[in-house]
Amino acid sequence: MLNRKSPGGSMFPYYYKGGEIHCLKFGSMYQRYDDFLKVMIAEEEFIRSTHKQLRVWVDFYKTDLKQEGLVVFVDFLLRIQEQLVKLSIVGLSFSNVYRCKKLLKKAGITLPVQFFKDPEDAKTWLVHERA
Repeated sequence: MLNRKSPGGSMFPYYYKGGEIHCLKFGSMYQRYDDFLKVMIAEEEFIRSTHKQLRVWVDFYKTDLKQEGLVVFVDFLLRIQEQLVKLSIVGLSFSNVYRCKKLLKKAGITLPVQFFKDPEDAKTWLVHERA
């Protein structure tokens, strides 16, 4: 498969420690909510076009998400969940991790999800075989 860039600027596929992951770069958007929405919509279309089961790493470093943004993110995950195997999320504040866990549970998302502070730990967890 040829490498290409996703709308967020990540190489696809991205190979890491013998596994393949997809990186969703929602980081460094600070409080630019419109930019976040545009990238998320484009990533949804991109993910659907792959027709693959994906292990996804989400980067939220330096993006200030309010409750509304978390709700939109969880709705995004609901729409693509059939293509997700595992999901790791990096860069959310402690309070947003708590809020996101509640929203994921309420939405009925049952795929393996972990929250990390370190991106390397998040990517390593994704490529381990157990889903």
